[in-house]
Amino acid sequence: MLIVKKFGGSSVADKERIFNVARRCVEDYQEGHDVIVVLSAMGKTTDGLIAKAKEINPRASKREMDMLLSTGEQVSVALMAMAMGAMGVPAVSLNAFQVAMHTNRQYSNARLKWIDSERIRMELENRRIVIVTGFQGVNRNDDITTLGRGGSDTTAVALAAALHADKCEIFTDVDGVYTADPRVVPNARKMTEITYDEMLEMASLGAKVLHNRSVELAKKYGVQLVVRSSLNREEGTIVKEDAKMEKMLVSGVAADKNTARISLIGLSDKPGVAFLIFDALAKKGINVDMILQSIGRDGTKDISFTVPGTEAALARETLESNLEMFTAQKIDCEENVAKVSVVGAGMATNPGVAAKMFEALYNANINIRMISTSEIRITVLIDENETDRAVQVVHEIFELASGK
Repeated sequence: MLIVKKFGGSSVADKERIFNVARRCVEDYQEGHDVIVVLSAMGKTTDGLIAKAKEINPRASKREMDMLLSTGEQVSVALMAMAMGAMGVPAVSLNAFQVAMHTNRQYSNARLKWIDSERIRMELENRRIVIVTGFQGVNRNDDITTLGRGGSDTTAVALAAALHADKCEIFTDVDGVYTADPRVVPNARKMTEITYDEMLEMASLGAKVLHNRSVELAKKYGVQLVVRSSLNREEGTIVKEDAKMEKMLVSGVAADKNTARISLIGLSDKPGVAFLIFDALAKKGINVDMILQSIGRDGTKDISFTVPGTEAALARETLESNLEMFTAQKIDCEENVAKVSVVGAGMATNPGVAAKMFEALYNANINIRMISTSEIRITVLIDENETDRAVQVVHEIFELASGK
């Protein structure tokens, strides 16, 4: 059996945890399985590197940031190989260049295109545990790229898909996928199963358990994931195509504080304006989520939309440089907002979910700024300082807590 195991930064934060991870991987190896381990940078290494870069150059290029940030994972994999060597188990660490994990040319948020699996297969045939840097790839210029925060999940799933692994386990500092963030809702319930579609919505909407692109890949290639804790032996949450249990009305509540709302006021009310706006943003690699367009009046209209908070400055700069082409009167940018969402496959066949969510927010006197929906998701934009309370009251009204 071929097993891919991914461990996050907190799982390898110090010597004790590195050896804990090493022991768990060696157990599978000694049972005769082939083992690939994908690691993130240790603890808060990436945050420290970002802070250091800002000290040197607050406007450093994304290429140089990728070169810098990729070093964190190389430290992790080398130390892990050393730990396994100290235990008498053959292991080899490989970075993205050595594996040949090919990405597109977009720095800081690259997408994997294909993986050359020859080196990994050779190492597995020689009965070594293969330890691979997560989060990074190589573009056609042989430059290091990174896959975005949380991208090590995507590395693991991509390797599992490319090598037709029998199992892909994602280890974190929580023991599965919960109906809400347990730090915000202490009685949130751990789910035994969740569908790809539900997990993709939750990951995209702020649930930090899995990188959203890893779920996209898992669904596309049929990679069944297990999310579990690296700190205990509890059973985790299985992410798969169909959950066996009857689909719940709502599976979970997610929140995303890394959000900004941008409004273009006084746009010409004519065809093509929306295309010009969102095409300019797309060319800069800026992801747009919720979109609201006002009814035209006096030959003008307003368009509001949300972007990740980390991309707000670039989005505003891009739009301001094209303001004359858009014929907008002004641009507003609010960064003190957040998204709160309910997700559930059962919503597709059950009316009244939106009304129930809005009732909870109304009773808590929380104002809704924007609304966006899909077949299995409802998202509202609210003031950031209301986020935790909104998650708590919505979680409560849908009776998602353990023991209910």
